[in-house]
Amino acid sequence: MSQVNKAPHEGENGELGTAVLLTPEGYKALHDELEYLTLYKRPEIANRIRESQEHGEFSEDNNELDEVKFEQAIVEGRIIELKTIFGTAQVLEPGSIPTDHVGIGSVVSIRDEEFGDEFKVRMVTSIEANPSKDLISADSPMGVALMGATSGQKVMVQAPDGLRGFLVQGITR
Repeated sequence: MSQVNKAPHEGENGELGTAVLLTPEGYKALHDELEYLTLYKRPEIANRIRESQEHGEFSEDNNELDEVKFEQAIVEGRIIELKTIFGTAQVLEPGSIPTDHVGIGSVVSIRDEEFGDEFKVRMVTSIEANPSKDLISADSPMGVALMGATSGQKVMVQAPDGLRGFLVQGITR
């Protein structure tokens, strides 16, 4: 991850480390995901394995057991990943989200210079990014172009179909 996504913080032993910046909404979404995985999904998978073993449905070459164990590995990996994120997460205070320039947490009103389409995106770290919900990673081509931009500024974004211009119309929290 780049420094765009991290802020300095003091660790438990006083060392200066890096914190993963999360919006309050992003923190809640990740917390809810961790809760779901640990309280519901993990026990569900364990029960599926236990029930199948009790009924003798699994043999050494049973594909179903392999699939359930694969799913278990994915869930456990995601739980570890989320716990690691929370170990260094710093939730952005609404007042610290910039509105004089585009930064992490900023909501940016944009107009596509070519097509005239107007839309809003929220700048987030790659951990929270979800383009279908207009959560744009600061590391994406659009995010890199927008970071630091001010209202009224035109930015150029390298898109798959070529260089495109966007006008920053406003910045809010």
